Amino acid sequence: MKRPASLLGLLLTATIAAFAQPTPGQPAATPPAATQPATTPPASRPDPRNPAMDVYYELGRDSQPAGGVPKGKFFGPKTLPSTVFPGYQHTYFVYVPAQYDPARPVAVMVFNDGQAMMAEPGQVQGHNVLDNLIYRREIPVMLGVFINPARLPEQPEPIPSNWGDQTTLRRDEYNPPTDKYARVIVDELMPALKAEYNISPDPNLHGIMGSSSGGCAAFAVAWFRPDDFRKVISFVGSFTDIRGEHIYPELVAASERKPLRIFLQDGRNDNRNRTDPKRDWFLQNVRLAEALTKKGYDLNYTWGIGNHGQKQGGVIFPEMMRWLWRDHPVSTDPNDMVERSFRGPAEASPTAAGK
Repeated sequence: MKRPASLLGLLLTATIAAFAQPTPGQPAATPPAATQPATTPPASRPDPRNPAMDVYYELGRDSQPAGGVPKGKFFGPKTLPSTVFPGYQHTYFVYVPAQYDPARPVAVMVFNDGQAMMAEPGQVQGHNVLDNLIYRREIPVMLGVFINPARLPEQPEPIPSNWGDQTTLRRDEYNPPTDKYARVIVDELMPALKAEYNISPDPNLHGIMGSSSGGCAAFAVAWFRPDDFRKVISFVGSFTDIRGEHIYPELVAASERKPLRIFLQDGRNDNRNRTDPKRDWFLQNVRLAEALTKKGYDLNYTWGIGNHGQKQGGVIFPEMMRWLWRDHPVSTDPNDMVERSFRGPAEASPTAAGK
């Protein structure tokens, strides 16, 4: 026969049950297996060279093709001979959004290391970002120009897994703090583009971006030619003593402020150097941001946890673009139903202006 529970036993049972209940406003406990993240996080003190430092950076929906969003078209490859670097040539592709109308001048965004920025699957997929943000009127209609580093005709094209440091002119073209690459973009690429497309002459509608050495090159284009390019994005910029580009903070401090808008991104584990500050990628990015801030530049920046790569930059690239192009014209007329609708394809086909 079952013995009746004692008063003490009943109190103990009630107390245990009470502690097992979730505190009001707090989630109920879940089994241990359900608390494991989908991706195993790195250890608390991992090797900073380990790619696991970038484990949490994954492309979002703005960087993916979306149903119902009109897609643009790539035109190319096109070849651009160089007089700045005699004997060399650049390969580039032009991404023409579905909304491009040859009768209307448009903005332009240049992507250095184009082969990596247009790769799909890839870590940036810049053309998808253009499609999605243009469609939702978050950035103006613009061409995307994906240009590869200079190479000799007999040299192979860079590919996303090999950016061409060993087989092209990339380091000598992108890194030095001179106006040579700016001349490639302004004096060689832009005239070629304007011969085929209706690009606005307004320098505030000309942007350029890049990663690593390509980030330095993007900054140099705007720095040396601010009357032609005024918008810059840099992922993990190599503003270090590779070809002397660690001097930009001093150049910023010593020069009159230029009409530039700049977004810098880097990670706390980007090529750190305990013995030579000039070769410390993260430190030099912070130094440049501090110099630009002190000088009053229109600047935004973010410091993540990652190492040297495009993972974080690619993830936040859509937001960087929104910020960079935040002042494009808008209509506040509540009766303007065109402004209040998605931006559909232009009646004129992109093939009318691109080959």
